[in-house]
Amino acid sequence: MARLVLCRHGQSEWNAKNLFTGWADVDLSEKGHQEAKTAGEKLKNNNIQLDVVYTSLLQRAIKTTYHILNESHQLYLPTYKHWRLNERHYGNLQGLNKDDARDDFGEEQVHIWRRSYDTAPPAQDEDQRQSYINDPKYRDLDARVMPDAESLKDTLVRVKPYWNDHIAPQLLAGKTVLVSAHGNSLRALIKYLEDVSDEDITGLEIKTGEPLVYELTDDLKVEDKYYL
Repeated sequence: MARLVLCRHGQSEWNAKNLFTGWADVDLSEKGHQEAKTAGEKLKNNNIQLDVVYTSLLQRAIKTTYHILNESHQLYLPTYKHWRLNERHYGNLQGLNKDDARDDFGEEQVHIWRRSYDTAPPAQDEDQRQSYINDPKYRDLDARVMPDAESLKDTLVRVKPYWNDHIAPQLLAGKTVLVSAHGNSLRALIKYLEDVSDEDITGLEIKTGEPLVYELTDDLKVEDKYYL
């Protein structure tokens, strides 16, 4: 039986400040570092031996991954980073305080941007876009593919190929896989994995720094799921 472990990164500095983060590459807060270390301790205490690890290109996920592997004594494992596991791109909302955004755009509109399945926020401006295009992290990403804002539906569209091409084959081979990523990239993955409806996925919350374990059948159907 394959086992998939999903873990949202620990609290980030912008999470603590109530800011829209998206692709902004912010660090973990002190609380976030501790959450990630605790996640690793939980893997160790539950004797979960991983085989392969996947994470995003954003440091809050990468550092969470490091803490998990360090605390569970599994730093030797192969770890792969890819932009397709990045957080949902929040476009022109990135860096804005969520309460200020509600004042500017209205509670209902901000709720739609945050929680609807297929409505993207306003696109980032051209200067912001160019800053990502010129970032060394994305030198292998065709600028035509670079998002400037994403809905959760858009996020699933770019996460799914990475799942199909890289993660699913490891699970089909019976491996235990860790995906250490972000609230929305993981929500997209869970939607696909559990066939969650467009309506129900809007209410799904994923805890920061809490390993979520899926026991999967040979054809990758969910047999059991639980937080450690």
